[in-house]
Amino acid sequence: MVDARSRTSGVNILKEIEARGLKAVRFSFADQHGILRGKTLAATEVRGALERGVTVTSTLLLKDTSHRTVFPAFTPGGGVAMPEFEGAADVLMMPDASTFRVLPWAPDTGWVLCDLRLQDGRPVPYDARAVLRKALEKLGEHEFIAGLEVEFHVFRITNANLRPADAGQPGTPPDVELLTTGYQYLTEQRYDLIDPVVQVLRGGLEQLGLPLRSYEVEFGPSQFEFTLAPLGGLAAADAMVLLRSAIKQIARRHGYHATFMCRPKLPNVMSSGWHLHQSLAKGGRNAFSAEREDLSDVGKHYLAGLLAHARAACAFSTPTINGYKRYRPYSLAPDRVIWGKENRGALLRVIGAPGSSATRIENRIGEPAANPYLYFASQIYSGLDGMATRASPPPAAETPYEAKAELLPRTLTEALQALREDKVLRAGVGEAFVDYYCRIKDAEIARYNLEVSDWEHREYFDLF
Repeated sequence: MVDARSRTSGVNILKEIEARGLKAVRFSFADQHGILRGKTLAATEVRGALERGVTVTSTLLLKDTSHRTVFPAFTPGGGVAMPEFEGAADVLMMPDASTFRVLPWAPDTGWVLCDLRLQDGRPVPYDARAVLRKALEKLGEHEFIAGLEVEFHVFRITNANLRPADAGQPGTPPDVELLTTGYQYLTEQRYDLIDPVVQVLRGGLEQLGLPLRSYEVEFGPSQFEFTLAPLGGLAAADAMVLLRSAIKQIARRHGYHATFMCRPKLPNVMSSGWHLHQSLAKGGRNAFSAEREDLSDVGKHYLAGLLAHARAACAFSTPTINGYKRYRPYSLAPDRVIWGKENRGALLRVIGAPGSSATRIENRIGEPAANPYLYFASQIYSGLDGMATRASPPPAAETPYEAKAELLPRTLTEALQALREDKVLRAGVGEAFVDYYCRIKDAEIARYNLEVSDWEHREYFDLF
């Protein structure tokens, strides 16, 4: 199950553990929501784990965002028509030794990202990292390049809400206060107010080897934006899950709450987005770059594919109910299926100029809570379809919030329906995976629909 290259990398891990005197190593995998889960092993157990893997219960792949198991695991096929999942059976986390890090915030602790395998060594079909690997293989001689531009909030915790009554699925979130009052985008004074927190986060992220490019004070209160240098597809997705997890853990250890929730229910707080800059490389050159035009023929076909499948891809780029509350006209968030040249109101923003090696397409649809493996895979399959059919994009939109074009989904329910009906994404990501994913999201929607909201209470309690 472990090849020679992995075995060599594993030896290097053991040497580093010994040299640094590490006491424990976290073995993690990214679940269906892009959340890291796993086990922490004593350093003495790492050698065996590198060879044989680490067992975890398969029900971790059957949970919605409340951590409830939404499939009947104790039935034939484990609820997903797989005997290997029956009875909450174990699957294996097989470490990718190339991802090993020493965690700067956790004393004497290493970390490694894992792929999921069945007991016979086959990939688990519901492993999101495996879904992206398959998509990257479909690119053939092209390489997917991604640049990450991620907005998030950091608040100071005033009450952690850890009373027994606060426990639950989910429990009571912490009470918080702002670090800044916001609405002074990119002002140096506002940045200086958040700089002590930025320094703490930056120090940890740099020690992890993440290629940070900028740290910005965003428009909203207590809102940040970090950007990362372009990376190859799998490395970029790995960086995103590590970035989010590291920021949350480092912040919490210093008394702060970091959240990648799109639109927190706090007064005056703004929505956060995740803008994905993407291009293809071939032979070390940018395949989207053209000598006399802003976008090559390959880039145009890829762009057309992104547009054709944009509504269905929303199920992966904006996978939470909350994320759809960001799509508002004139808000720097898109609301319809269009593209524009250097236009931040468009869904797809083409950036570059004739001959530019930095030519790329920025997709502005994503929320920062998206699973990067699934988000990237949706983009690749969409773009590949445009390339295969040699599709051409429509003219660029000059008035993005007034252009006559198909609207983006207004709800997660609408996005899931678009995904169910999209033959290209169903075939690419996999029929079984799409059905599995939609069932998890349907469970979240069903719980949401049973909740009585503040709006309903205000609207009807006194009226009727």
